[in-house]
Amino acid sequence: MAVDTQQIISEAEKLGQLVAQHPSVSKFRDAAKAVQQDADANRLLREFDRQLETLARQEAGGMPVTDAQRRSLESLQSQIASHLRIKAMHLAQVEFVDLLRKVNQTIQGPLAGDASAAGVRTQSPGPRLV
Repeated sequence: MAVDTQQIISEAEKLGQLVAQHPSVSKFRDAAKAVQQDADANRLLREFDRQLETLARQEAGGMPVTDAQRRSLESLQSQIASHLRIKAMHLAQVEFVDLLRKVNQTIQGPLAGDASAAGVRTQSPGPRLV
């Protein structure tokens, strides 16, 4: 039985609604909101972005990154990694992305069979975690 595009889109919307109700989604949203409302976390993330942009422009201009700049960026990374709200957001993000990966792999399952049956070589999805 042939399926039309609108039918696929309709089912995808239903799947999207189901995914939106998963606990990992609300956990990630709550954690992101907590980071957004934390002045210290925002300051650290803005400073990190600013330093990265500065170093990218500097390297694009042919100027090497100095040891002091590298140490400053590493110090900032360490502060970000140890910030409790940012850490909680990153952990929630990992759970959320893992859910999306599982859903995507499940969707691609039937497609992989079609590609191999047609003689099309598919790329490996990368390392598998067990």
